[in-house]
Amino acid sequence: MTEAPDLSFFALLARHPSMAAAAQELGITPPAVSRRLAGLEQRLGVRLLNRTTRRLSLTPEGERYLEEGERILRDIDQLERSLAASRETPRGLLRINATFGFGRRHLSPIVSDFIRLYPEVEVLLQLTDRPLDLTAHSMDVGIQFGAPPDARVLARKIATNRRFLCAAPAYLAEHGTPAELSDLPAHHCIVIRENERAFNNWQLSDGKQQVTVKVRGPLTTNHGEVAVDWALAGHGILLRSEWDIAPYLRSGQLCRLLEPWAGISADIHAIYPQRHHLSAKVRVFLDFLAERFSSRRTDSQMTAAPW
Repeated sequence: MTEAPDLSFFALLARHPSMAAAAQELGITPPAVSRRLAGLEQRLGVRLLNRTTRRLSLTPEGERYLEEGERILRDIDQLERSLAASRETPRGLLRINATFGFGRRHLSPIVSDFIRLYPEVEVLLQLTDRPLDLTAHSMDVGIQFGAPPDARVLARKIATNRRFLCAAPAYLAEHGTPAELSDLPAHHCIVIRENERAFNNWQLSDGKQQVTVKVRGPLTTNHGEVAVDWALAGHGILLRSEWDIAPYLRSGQLCRLLEPWAGISADIHAIYPQRHHLSAKVRVFLDFLAERFSSRRTDSQMTAAPW
């Protein structure tokens, strides 16, 4: 198989009238140039140059090798320039994975704005009930809650995420407001079944200590938005991410319970395979994502966030 270094060597050699002139530009001796040319001709099985004491001339095979070789070199140069530019200009297909609720409600509008600013990028937003293995599914970016899954991916925190205990005023009026964590098992709790963990064990923290409370209730689901709908309808107490319930806490449709107790932090991370750490489309999207979420990371977001 022809190698680019050999093509470059022969193209340079063909531009010079003698091996001595070529050797001077290459910074090697004329015998070294002669040996390399002989090795190239031996590998290809053809004679590329006619040598005389005064000058070099191309054989028909040499003319073909030079013509097609220079075309290949131009293609390689164009490819390398394109790849270098891609590190600076976002372009190409960007594959993003997120869970259904977060992806539809929060990520989709951000992607919509991103694509208007960077028209050379195409986005495939794949929403799933569970995060995908990015490498196995050829994803560029994944949005996940909690700690990054393993060392095969890089992670960038894009938002702090707390999970609050909450319930609708109608439920509290009928069943009372819990005063202590020990009251929770006696209440109707809406449980979200995620992954393979014990879904009715709520891990809670007040910032100083962490406890596990086993809860129960008539309603269980694997879909966060469904659980929020049930809480709004007054069916029970819910432990849910602030990203999903912030508007309802502001409007009073849901009330936060048992402060300062909250669920174990599940910060939002954008993860991406290590092979993409220099990709412009990934880098710029992560910057855009972080900037959009930065305005929502303050403690005042529960009363002032625009969504």
